[in-house]
Amino acid sequence: MVEPTTPVVVAARRTPIAVKGGALAHLTAVDLATPALRACLEDLAQPGDVVLGNCMGPGGNLARVAALAAGLDVTVPGMTIDRQCGSGLAAIITAAEPIRAGDDRPRLAGGVESCSTAPTRIADGVAYARAPFAPSGHPDPDMVRAAQDLAVHDGITRERQDAYAARSHERAVHTRASGGFAAELVPLETDDTGPRARIPAMLGRFPALFPDAADGGTLTAGNSCRDSDGAAAVALVPAAGRGDRPGLALIATATVGCDPALPGLGPVPAVEQLMKRAGRDLGDVAAIEIVEAFAAQALAALTRLGVADDDPRVCADGGALALGHPWGASGAVSVVRLFSRLVRAGAPAGTLGLATAAVGGGLGVAALFEVVR
Repeated sequence: MVEPTTPVVVAARRTPIAVKGGALAHLTAVDLATPALRACLEDLAQPGDVVLGNCMGPGGNLARVAALAAGLDVTVPGMTIDRQCGSGLAAIITAAEPIRAGDDRPRLAGGVESCSTAPTRIADGVAYARAPFAPSGHPDPDMVRAAQDLAVHDGITRERQDAYAARSHERAVHTRASGGFAAELVPLETDDTGPRARIPAMLGRFPALFPDAADGGTLTAGNSCRDSDGAAAVALVPAAGRGDRPGLALIATATVGCDPALPGLGPVPAVEQLMKRAGRDLGDVAAIEIVEAFAAQALAALTRLGVADDDPRVCADGGALALGHPWGASGAVSVVRLFSRLVRAGAPAGTLGLATAAVGGGLGVAALFEVVR
């Protein structure tokens, strides 16, 4: 049920996504976020806030800096939040809360990551790649090792992972070639650089990342995402104030914790809780966007949710395995993709879309959207 205060996404844009050290490496997180925010401002009143997700940036309040850089009034505050790989989706959920509570001002929300300019962090004179996902006494695997462990845990074969990765690239290559990403992209110096037509034929040549694993090592660079640079943003308004603009009504959300040893399973309890709250069934959902950090992780979560490996609803234009994974932005990229797949493509009112992500440390974030026209 879409109430007058239901938050509705009425604009959704993203930058191209490029591999770390690639075509966007000279741009900072603020440089990436600013054009995505500007692109969502058309025909909007002055927003009440800007909320951005970010994982590994320079610190400080990136959302505030990007809001000012985008030309917003100095009275618009800005908040930067960190839920690791779920940050972009969490930012959208957070920005929607005041609207649902009755604040009728628009919000801008999304996520950004410049992996290329992420600072080196040092503690006690020693550089480290990331902060802990969990405290001492709890499992704290990095996400790559955790995905390999999940492949062993669930018996997900190399062939199955490679087949899933191949589909992601094939779908993204087709969509890019047909101009299917054009309406959502803000112009920068490049197009998406991740999708590669040759990858499906090359997947069998990639060496195992963990040959010491119990299954001989099924995770490879080919069936894993690439760390990437990019940003995505959406504009949210209350349903009563959207006028005749079509959009995606945010009808339910869920954020949950799970075993930090197997963080890739986070979407499972999140989606289950989400569907229970919404009184819906996953079979009712027309479009699913899961952050494909690793083929093994996506397959483990989807299988538990009763979704087939090749279900056409899942990342129908390719996902992070092909496009890349700008950590703090990827959850927001999923919402931009749902907007294109459903709103821009003319799906009828009432059509449902799902976005979900797994998070380091053992979390899952999920949001259910409904097309309004």
